[in-house]
Amino acid sequence: MPAARPRVLYVSDLAYPARGRRYCDEDIHLTSRLREDFDLALCHPRDAAALMDAFDAVVVRNSGPVLGYQDVYDDFRRRALAAGTRVYNPLTGKGDMAGKQYLLDLTAAGFPVIPTVDRAEDLHLLSGTGRYVVKPKLGADSIGLRIVSAPEAREAADGTVLVQPHVDFAYEVSFYFVDAAFQYALYAPHTDRRWQLEPYEPSAADLEFARRFVDWNALGHGIQRVDACRAPDGALLLVELEDLNPYLSLDAVDDTRRDAFVAALKESLRRFVTGSAPAGA
Repeated sequence: MPAARPRVLYVSDLAYPARGRRYCDEDIHLTSRLREDFDLALCHPRDAAALMDAFDAVVVRNSGPVLGYQDVYDDFRRRALAAGTRVYNPLTGKGDMAGKQYLLDLTAAGFPVIPTVDRAEDLHLLSGTGRYVVKPKLGADSIGLRIVSAPEAREAADGTVLVQPHVDFAYEVSFYFVDAAFQYALYAPHTDRRWQLEPYEPSAADLEFARRFVDWNALGHGIQRVDACRAPDGALLLVELEDLNPYLSLDAVDDTRRDAFVAALKESLRRFVTGSAPAGA
């Protein structure tokens, strides 16, 4: 059984140079609040596998793109799964945690996502554009993303990359969840400044859109961020389902919503460590 105060190993790369964001500030704040209820130690993702056996749970937060330490991350996953280590978010996520294949799967299933293909013979499915976005299937943080012409997209679409139409969207909006409970939404009103975020009050239809992907992922416990864009016809389209280590932009919300998020996270972690079902399950 976990100790009266559960022991949590919090994984973050405080020095990761994220564009437009300061990972370290967010994690300093979150760890200071989690220490109110948990015995907590913080480590770099390269050290997590060696340290995790001494803790009741491992919380993976702003650890940066795993592309920079793929072998280390794969080893961490193997060892955690073999030992039954409680990793938060759980390692069963079907979104970015597993790569970008889900964008192809959701496109094929008719979900409201930016249409995505990976082979030249399917490019005809991406109609109405002369420009395309090409990005690696294992990409993150816009690493390797290119905007190309139709001939360039046809040449690149060899099964190893994703190809999407270049959408002239009105803005991007992100919905943040703890377990299956919506917490807050933020949007970038200026398309050229992705991380200058402002509070966004979602409509019922917006929340229904975001919950559809959270329900599909069926993660149970954990933090998820549903990133979408507002298409020219007014519809929302999924850009990304971040379920590994989503940056939370807590500096863009007011104290009330920040405190509510922290309270939800604490309660979720307590249930996770004790093996309790998520609230409402």
